[in-house]
Amino acid sequence: MNTTLDLLEKNTKGIIADYDMQKVPLKLLEMGCLPGNEVVLLEVAPLGDPIYLYVNDTHLSIRKELAKEILVNVE
Repeated sequence: MNTTLDLLEKNTKGIIADYDMQKVPLKLLEMGCLPGNEVVLLEVAPLGDPIYLYVNDTHLSIRKELAKEILVNVE
């Protein structure tokens, strides 16, 4: 099932499928947010933004606005 990263539920795993190169910063790609990599949503901030992820042996925190641009396949 395809969805965007911002719609994953806590502790849900997915595989990054695609993203908009114009909207996703290069720094995020350098940290491992590349197609084919597994991503896990670990935590959501109390007010819903940002979200805390585990991807490519790295812990990341990104805003939901950016997470909407990353398409994932949920297992």
